[in-house]
This record gives sequence, C-alpha cells and structure tokens, in this order.
Amino acid sequence: MRRCAVLVMLANCLFWSGCGEKRPAGAEDGDRQASEKQKSAKPEDDKREAKDDKEKTEHDEKAEKKEGSNGLVEISPAAQRRMGLVVARATVAPLADVLTLTGAVQPIDSKVSRVRPLARGRVTDVLVRLGDHVSSGQVLARFDNIEAGELGSQYNTAQAELARLRIQQAATARQAERSRNLAAIGAVPQKELEAIEAERQGQQEAIRAQESTVAGLAARLQRFGVTEAGAATSSTTVIRAPFAGVITAAQAAPGEVVDAASELFSVADLSRVYVAGQVYEKDLRRVQVGQPATILVAAYPDLRFPGRVASISALLDPQTRTIAVRVEVMNSGERLRLDMFASVELPTATRRNVLAVPTESIQQVEGKPTVFLRQDATHFIARSIQLGVTVGGLTEVVEGLASGETVVTKGAFQVKSALLSKELGEKE
Repeated sequence: MRRCAVLVMLANCLFWSGCGEKRPAGAEDGDRQASEKQKSAKPEDDKREAKDDKEKTEHDEKAEKKEGSNGLVEISPAAQRRMGLVVARATVAPLADVLTLTGAVQPIDSKVSRVRPLARGRVTDVLVRLGDHVSSGQVLARFDNIEAGELGSQYNTAQAELARLRIQQAATARQAERSRNLAAIGAVPQKELEAIEAERQGQQEAIRAQESTVAGLAARLQRFGVTEAGAATSSTTVIRAPFAGVITAAQAAPGEVVDAASELFSVADLSRVYVAGQVYEKDLRRVQVGQPATILVAAYPDLRFPGRVASISALLDPQTRTIAVRVEVMNSGERLRLDMFASVELPTATRRNVLAVPTESIQQVEGKPTVFLRQDATHFIARSIQLGVTVGGLTEVVEGLASGETVVTKGAFQVKSALLSKELGEKE
C-alpha cells in the first residue's frame, strides 16, 4: 500500500510539471508583436517630448528677455547730450498744502452775447449751427425786416422831397439874382427884392431840415445793415456775430417771425473761461482773490492749466455752508469745453514735507504717470508712480519712488520717445 501511494504521488507531480511548462498556441507570437510595437512607439514619444521641451524653453527665454527689457532703454552719452538730459536725486521738499475744489467749466459772463434782431421780421435763412466757430461780424442769419422796409420807403420819400426843395431853391436863387439887377436900376421896388431873399432863405432852412431827416433815416437803415443804395430795392437785413466765438445756442429757424425780444443765437468767447468751486466756511480764510490755482480735467490727464481766483462770493449757502469761488483760466486751443468737470488746486500758506520731483519729469506712458530712473551711465528704466498735488513746478510722489533715486528731470519726453521707438521696433 505504501508503495502504491508513493507511485501515485510521483505521477501527479510529473503531470502538473508538464502542464506548467506548456503554453497556449500563439502566445509567444503575441508577446513578440507587443514588444515590437513598444519599440516603434518609443522613438515617436521621445521626439514629441523633445519638441515640447524645446518650445517651452524658447517661450521661457522670450518671456525672460521681454521681462528683463520691459521699460528699459539704452541711450549713449552723446545722445544724452543732444537731448539735453539732466538727472537729479528725488528728495523730500517742503510743499505748500493744497485745497482741492471741484466744479464745472463755464463761460465768463461778459464774454457771452445773446444775439437778437433789432426789429420785427421773418427769418429767411440761417447760416450757422450749434457749436460752430464764428468770426467777428460774420453773418449768422438773414431775415425780412418789416421795419427796415418801412424805413426804406420813408427814406426814398424824404430823398424825393429833398430833391424837390433843391430844385425850388435853385429857381428862387435865379429869381433873386434878377431882382437884384433890376433893383439896382430902379426897375423893381426894394420891398419885392427883400421878399424874394426871404423866400430863398426859407428854402435853404427847409433843405437843411430835410437833409437831417434823410440822414436820420439812413442811420436807422445802417443799424439794420441796409445801405442807402439798397433801401429802394430790398428790406432783407442780416444778423451778425458781435465778436469771435462759438455758437452755444441757436434758436432761429427759417420762416419764423421774430421781434426785438427774440433771442436767436448765443455767442461765447471761450478764449478765457472759469471754473466755479465751493469752499467750506472753515477754509475761507485760506482763499484770496488773485491767488494762483491749477485746473485739472480728466480729458487731459497730463496737462495742468494755470489760473487765478477771480472772485469770492459774498453769500454763504446756508444748506451746504459753502461759498462759491470762481477761478478764471486761459483756454488756449479751447481744450476746456463748457460743462466739463474739473478739479481746482489752490496752494495755501501751510507747508508739509513730501517726496517731490519736477513736474516736467513726469510723462504719461500707457496712461500712467511715469518717471525715468537712471540705472547706469547709459541705461534708463521707466517707473510708474502715484501722484499727489502739484505746486510751483513740483509734484508730490505718493507711491512708486524712493528718496535718493536718480530721476531724469529734463529731457524725459525724449527718453519716453526713445522707449516707445524701441518697443515698436521689438513688436515689428
């Protein structure tokens, strides 16, 4: 029995050993094909990874190059001398405290004319529109002047009467001459001669009176713009601009009947304007007539318009406890438009120490106030800063600049131009 059991165990071992070594048909071929696919796919993956790494490296290099050159410009010493570049260290300086007001741009009252016709009539033609610039004496409209027509008729009648009187006077003068000759030989009584002389003198006085009437009618016609020659042909008169300016209101329309109370146009001379601000009662002592001021508007962030306090109202607003202050400013080029919001900076006697740079050193780059710092003898870099107040050619720097840094104080615009030209070349 023991021998049989051992034989059975040996047989089982041999059976299972033979089964483990035998593999299904085709298994070896499948393994070989998979291995070949892996070998063929590996070079393609390697190429793709290498390409991605190369593109990433080039992108990083471009980004690093761009980041390193952003705002940096190189200017040779010779070019700096031609530009007139001057640099100085940013320092803390005592700057006058500034009182800031807000208001709107308005025309000066004495520079606004409301144009009306001198007489009743009907508008026939309107030659200007709202917003047009006009010169002094320019024709704004034409209208059929009823009163001018009546005056023209009266003028023509007076002229005819004057001519009749002159003819009469000439005949009387000839008769008086003959009477004098006859009186000299005793053929005509002296009394008759005196009567003729008196008649001639009366005619002379009548002629002088008629000439005065004619002159008066001519003057009235001239006020309407009608000449003596045109009095007999047309009653059309014109309305002219009283001075050079801008049409700020136009209410005339062809066919409209108007009279002396009708306001047809409003012409404003905008070469000088004012900004009206409100000062609180507690700050009134800090404002004086004639005090210099600076006007700023959002439309021109890089411009500062100098002005002066023209008047301070004598009335206090009981609701807001404020007083109106009017600041007049020259409006060269008419950049300041009517009703444009504006800020007014009024420097006061109070002073405080702030970090400040010359105002001309500040340039607008991409819409931001910017100064240029010198890094070395030939390199300058742009730095965006945050501004405070400006007084007397100095502007406070609130943020973005440290005391002691070297700033381009003169020639900053040329440095800005060089920077923009460089950036434009890089983009191309």
